[in-house]
Amino acid sequence: MRSLRPTLFKAAMTFLGWAVALLLFFPILWTVLTSFKSEVEAIAFPPAFWPSGWTLENYFEVQERSEYFGHFLNSVALSLGSTVIGMLIAIPAAWSMAFQPAASTRHVLMWMLSTKMMPAVGALVPVFLIFKSAGLLDTLPGITLIVLVGNLPIMVWMLYTYFKEIPADILEACRMDGATVWKELVHVLLPMSLPGVASTMLLNIILAWNEAFWTLSLTAVKAAPLSAFIASYSSPQGLFWAKLSAASTLAIVPILIIGWISQKQLVRGLTFGAVK
Repeated sequence: MRSLRPTLFKAAMTFLGWAVALLLFFPILWTVLTSFKSEVEAIAFPPAFWPSGWTLENYFEVQERSEYFGHFLNSVALSLGSTVIGMLIAIPAAWSMAFQPAASTRHVLMWMLSTKMMPAVGALVPVFLIFKSAGLLDTLPGITLIVLVGNLPIMVWMLYTYFKEIPADILEACRMDGATVWKELVHVLLPMSLPGVASTMLLNIILAWNEAFWTLSLTAVKAAPLSAFIASYSSPQGLFWAKLSAASTLAIVPILIIGWISQKQLVRGLTFGAVK
C-alpha cells in the first residue's frame, strides 16, 4: 500500500500539470482558430470551436491594412535593444552587489523590487510630460528606455541570485592569479553562470515583446510595436474578432517560436542553483 502512494502522487501531479497547461494554452488555441473564421462566424453564439470554412482572408486583410513588418521590426528593436543595454547595466550591478556588498545592498535590492509594485499608470503623467519635453514620444529610443527601466530591477535581481550561487573562493583565486575585474567577469563569472544569464535575457525579451501599457501610451505610428498593431483592430465601430485574432496570432507566433526553441535553456536557467 505504501509503495502505491508515491506512484499515485506522481500520477496526480502529472494530471494536474497537464490540466494547468491545457487551461493556459486554450486561449491561444481559441485565438488561432478564430483567426481562420469569418467575422460572422467569429461572433456567433453559441460559438463554434472549429471553423466551418477555413479561410485566410483575415490574414490577407491584416497585411493590406497594416504594415505588419514595420511593427514587427519595432518589436525586435525594442526587445533586443532593451535586453542588450539592460544586461550591460545589470551584470556589473549584480556582480557588485553579490561580491562587493555594502551595508545598504539589501535595502537597494528591496527598493528596486518595490518599484515593480507600483502600478505603471501611476507614473504615466510625469513620464509622458518628460518624454514630450525631451522629444521622445513615438520614438524607438524613448520606448526602449522606458521598457528598459521597467525590466531592469528583475534583471538585476535574477543575476544577483545566480551570482550568489558562484563560490566566492573561485573569484578570489582569480584575483590572486592577477586577473583584472574585466577578466574575472568575462572569463570566469559569466561562463559559470551562463544558464542564468541566458534565462535572464530570454525573460527580458519576452517581457519587452509583450509590453502593452507603455507602448500604447507613448507610441503612435513610427515606433509602434506589435502590441499597438493588435490594438489598432479595436475601433469605435466595434471589435473585429476574426481580424483581431489574426493580428494577435501574427504577433504572438514569433515569441512562441523563440520560447519553444529555447525552453530547455530557459527552464535550466530559472532553476539554476535550486538543487545543490
